[in-house]
Amino acid sequence: MIRRHALSAVFTTVALFAMGSPALAEDRGSKDEAMQMVNAAFDHMKKAGDTKALDDFTKDKATWVKKDLYVFVFDTKGTFIAHGANDKLVGRDMSNMKDANGKAIFPAMKEVVAKGTGWVDYDWAHPQTKKVEGKSSYVRQTPDGKGLIGVGIYR
Repeated sequence: MIRRHALSAVFTTVALFAMGSPALAEDRGSKDEAMQMVNAAFDHMKKAGDTKALDDFTKDKATWVKKDLYVFVFDTKGTFIAHGANDKLVGRDMSNMKDANGKAIFPAMKEVVAKGTGWVDYDWAHPQTKKVEGKSSYVRQTPDGKGLIGVGIYR
Protein backbone atom coordinates (compact mmCIF):
# COMPACT_ATOMS: atom_id res chain seq x y z
CA MET A 1 0.00 0.00 0.00
CA ILE A 2 2.80 2.43 0.87
CA ARG A 3 4.55 1.69 -2.43
CA ARG A 4 1.37 2.36 -4.40
CA HIS A 5 0.88 5.66 -2.55
CA ALA A 6 4.52 6.70 -3.14
CA LEU A 7 4.29 5.79 -6.82
CA SER A 8 1.06 7.75 -7.11
CA ALA A 9 2.73 10.77 -5.50
CA VAL A 10 5.61 10.57 -7.99
CA PHE A 11 3.21 10.43 -10.95
CA THR A 12 1.23 13.35 -9.55
CA THR A 13 4.40 15.41 -9.10
CA VAL A 14 5.57 14.64 -12.64
CA ALA A 15 2.13 15.50 -14.04
CA LEU A 16 2.01 18.81 -12.17
CA PHE A 17 5.49 19.71 -13.35
CA ALA A 18 4.58 18.88 -16.94
CA MET A 19 1.45 21.03 -16.72
CA GLY A 20 3.41 23.85 -15.10
CA SER A 21 6.11 24.01 -17.78
CA PRO A 22 3.90 25.71 -20.39
CA ALA A 23 2.92 28.26 -17.75
CA LEU A 24 6.57 29.11 -17.22
CA ALA A 25 7.01 29.63 -20.96
CA GLU A 26 3.96 31.91 -21.00
CA ASP A 27 5.60 34.11 -18.35
CA ARG A 28 8.23 35.05 -20.92
CA GLY A 29 7.55 37.84 -23.35
CA SER A 30 8.15 37.42 -27.08
CA LYS A 31 10.04 39.59 -29.56
CA ASP A 32 6.73 40.71 -31.08
CA GLU A 33 5.37 41.69 -27.66
CA ALA A 34 8.54 43.66 -26.88
CA MET A 35 8.34 45.54 -30.17
CA GLN A 36 4.65 46.29 -29.60
CA MET A 37 5.40 47.63 -26.10
CA VAL A 38 8.16 49.91 -27.39
CA ASN A 39 5.89 51.28 -30.08
CA ALA A 40 3.03 51.75 -27.59
CA ALA A 41 5.43 53.55 -25.23
CA PHE A 42 6.56 55.80 -28.10
CA ASP A 43 2.92 56.64 -28.90
CA HIS A 44 2.16 57.24 -25.20
CA MET A 45 5.05 59.71 -24.94
CA LYS A 46 3.74 61.60 -27.97
CA LYS A 47 0.19 61.71 -26.60
CA ALA A 48 0.71 62.18 -22.83
CA GLY A 49 4.00 64.09 -22.87
CA ASP A 50 7.35 63.06 -21.42
CA THR A 51 6.71 63.78 -17.75
CA LYS A 52 3.45 61.82 -17.55
CA ALA A 53 4.65 58.97 -19.76
CA LEU A 54 7.94 58.48 -17.89
CA ASP A 55 6.07 58.39 -14.59
CA ASP A 56 3.60 55.88 -16.05
CA PHE A 57 6.35 53.59 -17.37
CA THR A 58 7.92 53.44 -13.91
CA LYS A 59 4.79 53.28 -11.73
CA ASP A 60 1.86 51.92 -13.78
CA LYS A 61 2.75 48.23 -13.62
CA ALA A 62 -0.69 47.11 -14.80
CA THR A 63 -0.21 48.86 -18.13
CA TRP A 64 3.55 48.91 -18.72
CA VAL A 65 4.74 45.59 -17.27
CA LYS A 66 3.61 42.41 -19.01
CA LYS A 67 4.95 38.98 -18.09
CA ASP A 68 8.71 39.66 -17.75
CA LEU A 69 8.60 42.64 -20.13
CA TYR A 70 8.91 46.22 -18.93
CA VAL A 71 9.62 49.60 -20.49
CA PHE A 72 12.86 51.43 -19.78
CA VAL A 73 13.93 54.83 -21.06
CA PHE A 74 17.40 56.40 -21.15
CA ASP A 75 18.24 60.02 -21.81
CA THR A 76 20.97 60.72 -24.40
CA LYS A 77 23.70 60.59 -21.75
CA GLY A 78 22.78 57.11 -20.49
CA THR A 79 20.77 57.96 -17.39
CA PHE A 80 17.63 55.95 -16.74
CA ILE A 81 14.65 58.31 -16.79
CA ALA A 82 12.10 55.48 -16.49
CA HIS A 83 12.35 51.82 -15.50
CA GLY A 84 9.35 49.53 -15.14
CA ALA A 85 11.10 46.80 -13.16
CA ASN A 86 13.19 48.82 -10.72
CA ASP A 87 12.28 52.40 -9.84
CA LYS A 88 15.55 52.71 -7.85
CA LEU A 89 17.41 52.83 -11.18
CA VAL A 90 15.63 56.03 -12.26
CA GLY A 91 18.14 58.87 -12.16
CA ARG A 92 21.17 56.56 -12.25
CA ASP A 93 23.86 57.12 -14.84
CA MET A 94 24.26 53.81 -16.64
CA SER A 95 26.33 55.12 -19.55
CA ASN A 96 29.26 52.91 -18.56
CA MET A 97 27.31 49.83 -17.49
CA LYS A 98 28.60 46.54 -18.77
CA ASP A 99 27.06 43.12 -18.75
CA ALA A 100 28.61 40.04 -17.13
CA ASN A 101 30.81 39.58 -20.21
CA GLY A 102 32.07 43.16 -20.25
CA LYS A 103 29.85 44.37 -23.10
CA ALA A 104 29.04 48.10 -22.87
CA ILE A 105 25.24 48.07 -23.10
CA PHE A 106 24.20 51.72 -23.44
CA PRO A 107 26.69 52.56 -26.23
CA ALA A 108 25.44 49.52 -28.17
CA MET A 109 21.84 50.71 -27.75
CA LYS A 110 22.75 54.26 -28.74
CA GLU A 111 24.48 52.95 -31.88
CA VAL A 112 21.39 50.97 -32.92
CA VAL A 113 19.06 53.93 -32.27
CA ALA A 114 21.28 56.22 -34.37
CA LYS A 115 20.41 54.01 -37.35
CA GLY A 116 16.70 53.64 -36.49
CA THR A 117 15.41 50.72 -34.45
CA GLY A 118 16.76 47.30 -33.64
CA TRP A 119 17.91 44.68 -31.17
CA VAL A 120 20.85 44.67 -28.76
CA ASP A 121 22.01 41.41 -27.15
CA TYR A 122 23.59 41.31 -23.67
CA ASP A 123 23.34 39.52 -20.32
CA TRP A 124 21.16 40.98 -17.52
CA ALA A 125 19.65 39.88 -14.22
CA HIS A 126 16.09 38.63 -14.71
CA PRO A 127 13.78 40.68 -12.43
CA GLN A 128 11.86 37.57 -11.33
CA THR A 129 14.59 34.93 -10.98
CA LYS A 130 17.45 37.36 -10.13
CA LYS A 131 19.72 35.17 -12.27
CA VAL A 132 21.84 36.64 -15.06
CA GLU A 133 20.43 35.50 -18.39
CA GLY A 134 20.80 36.29 -22.06
CA LYS A 135 18.65 39.26 -23.00
CA SER A 136 17.78 41.07 -26.22
CA SER A 137 16.29 44.56 -26.07
CA TYR A 138 14.39 46.25 -28.84
CA VAL A 139 15.21 49.97 -28.85
CA ARG A 140 14.14 53.13 -30.65
CA GLN A 141 14.48 56.88 -30.14
CA THR A 142 12.02 58.79 -28.01
CA PRO A 143 9.64 61.03 -30.00
CA ASP A 144 11.73 64.13 -29.25
CA GLY A 145 15.00 62.35 -30.15
CA LYS A 146 16.43 63.07 -26.70
CA GLY A 147 16.58 59.51 -25.46
CA LEU A 148 15.80 55.90 -26.22
CA ILE A 149 12.96 53.57 -25.31
CA GLY A 150 13.53 49.87 -24.85
CA VAL A 151 11.88 46.62 -23.87
CA GLY A 152 13.86 43.44 -23.52
CA ILE A 153 13.14 39.75 -23.75
CA TYR A 154 15.02 37.06 -21.90
CA ARG A 155 16.31 34.38 -24.26
